[in-house]
Amino acid sequence: MDSLATNYTSFLTLLTTQLKNQDPSSPMSSDSFTSELAQFAGVQQQVETNTKLDSLISLNQDSQLSTDTALVGDTITATSTTLPLQNSSASLSFTGTSGETVAIAVSNSSGTIVKDVVATASSGTNTWTWDGTDNSGNKLSDGAYSVSVKTVDSAGTTSDVAFSVTGTITGIQKGSSDMQVQLGSATIPMSSVTNVSSSKTSTSSSSTSSSSSGTSSSTTGS
Repeated sequence: MDSLATNYTSFLTLLTTQLKNQDPSSPMSSDSFTSELAQFAGVQQQVETNTKLDSLISLNQDSQLSTDTALVGDTITATSTTLPLQNSSASLSFTGTSGETVAIAVSNSSGTIVKDVVATASSGTNTWTWDGTDNSGNKLSDGAYSVSVKTVDSAGTTSDVAFSVTGTITGIQKGSSDMQVQLGSATIPMSSVTNVSSSKTSTSSSSTSSSSSGTSSSTTGS
């Protein structure tokens, strides 16, 4: 947009200067003049189109923000390496195979590992819940932490394991290119969200969900 605006201004200056300094005895041909005016009009139209497009995008984001605000209080699942610690609790899920060795590492904003565990996965969906304590047992403050999950084979070779994190939506905000979900102090792009579980369902539905979740497998380890 800035580049187009600059070109637009430069073109206008060049054309005006050219008209002022043309040889009176040999003025610019009408064909050349018409061609340059057409280029000038094209650049001007592009600038105006981009301006209107930016306004349209902004209006769409405002509308989306209003709609997404209704999600505050709901629980989400997202594909992200950002692990939100809320009320001294955080959790992630991954698919494993029975007996598979899995290493989970949680780092703070400085990149220092504050919690790491080696766990034995079970077949299917595995859920790891963190109580917010570091390796020394100290309680850490709520916030955004980075997390990685890796598997280790018998030869000691490690490889990344795909996982998803969960959190409770506390706010919605506009990002530079996407709406963003606030999970306490953590922020995750809306495009990374894979599932939303509403907290506004009936009590009976919540009870059924709670009962079902109790059957899911969890990792074991320290």
